[in-house]
Amino acid sequence: MRRPPLPLPTLAATRSRLAVYGLVTLNAHGRIADRSAMKVLQWAPGLRLSIRERHGLIVVSADQQGVFKVAKEGHVRLPAVVRQWCGLAAGDRVLIVAEPASGRLVVHPPAKLDELITQAHDAVFGGEHE
Repeated sequence: MRRPPLPLPTLAATRSRLAVYGLVTLNAHGRIADRSAMKVLQWAPGLRLSIRERHGLIVVSADQQGVFKVAKEGHVRLPAVVRQWCGLAAGDRVLIVAEPASGRLVVHPPAKLDELITQAHDAVFGGEHE
């Protein structure tokens, strides 16, 4: 007697965007040092930046009128007031998303990651987190 074939698993979706992801630790000066993000964005030292908070995320973008700059070492520093917006402290790890198509670097603080992960897990596990 033949057994029916096993069902095939559903494959994960392929990537539809060219974003570069990184997990970085903020130092006491709010430094975000990730060479791959800076490389994909083509941000050089001295480039003027705009830094804004949007729905709990920090959005960094190139802006000729910006008051912030890419540091001479090639990284971005989040000023103290920006870190306070999202409750960030030295030693916090943040997810960064470099989006070359839009020229943005989006910083996801731990509180926002908690929210996003909880939503994703609720969808998969139906609210069971244990």
